[in-house]
Amino acid sequence: MTGLVVRNTGSWYDVRTDDGRVFACKVKGNFRLRGIRSTNPVAVGDRVVFTPPSGRGGEWASPSSAGGAGGEASVSFITEILDRRNYIVRRASNLSKQSHIIAANVDMACLIVTVAHPETSTTFIDRFLASAEAYRVPVLLIFNKVDLYDGDQHRRLDAMMALYRHIGYDCVAVSAATGEGLDILRQHLAGKTTLFSGNSGVGKSTLINRLVPDACAKTAALSVAHDQGRHATTFSEMYDLPSGAIIDTPGIRGFGTYDMSREEVSHYFRDIFAVGHDCRFRGCTHTREPGCAVLAALADHRIADSRYRSYLSMLNDEDESKYR
Repeated sequence: MTGLVVRNTGSWYDVRTDDGRVFACKVKGNFRLRGIRSTNPVAVGDRVVFTPPSGRGGEWASPSSAGGAGGEASVSFITEILDRRNYIVRRASNLSKQSHIIAANVDMACLIVTVAHPETSTTFIDRFLASAEAYRVPVLLIFNKVDLYDGDQHRRLDAMMALYRHIGYDCVAVSAATGEGLDILRQHLAGKTTLFSGNSGVGKSTLINRLVPDACAKTAALSVAHDQGRHATTFSEMYDLPSGAIIDTPGIRGFGTYDMSREEVSHYFRDIFAVGHDCRFRGCTHTREPGCAVLAALADHRIADSRYRSYLSMLNDEDESKYR
């Protein structure tokens, strides 16, 4: 049988068939993707082949949501992942030489950003954008919590949106609390399978509950002492929209890039790549070479300092803590 992975708890996968039945599945033994060392070989959004539980032809409730299943005979096993259109990965948080596949077969990735409460760093944003560029996934930047910002924070919001729009990324300002901007956001999401990602505490689950009222995604208050989010979402899950779907993912504090060589990094910064064609030397690292067009553009403020700092941070991407 074939189906769509709609939930991943880390050990169990809920797979929905085309006729709407949902099966609780596991992967057998050393199931691995060809050429990819991953902590999670199967991701939400994957189309998979699986064997239904012996003696059962219908739906079997997931142990992750139904409190446990009764024995090996009631378990389905995923045996194959069908070809992916795309996927987006980051470096696994505890195993730096392995990847963590965030989602597969997506039409768009939405990064939820907050200027404050908590503040999303531009380095985190730029790393996410570079990884999405590497896997050819379009990105929409969602700036949330606009109802909470004071005058200075609104000016920073306007500046950040202007920067990323100038580079070529769509941006939308919203408030999950008040509903401001959600009609515009729904237009962007219509007809697409969209990954939602972001730091813990940016209001991702609250936003999903606004867009999908019956989602009941868990939310958690910010840590008052540190103005940082607490992990409310602990697994990945797909929610259906009237047109399209959202893949919710756990909040992340760092975004380590995976399998990206030093020579490739500039290719995934649209603004730096566009200017780099004019460098004097082929293979210019844009750090100290004479005749570097990127350094000239940086001095002329045609490339933002924050973007260049993000680029430099990725040239030697070994210490994951430096961009948290």
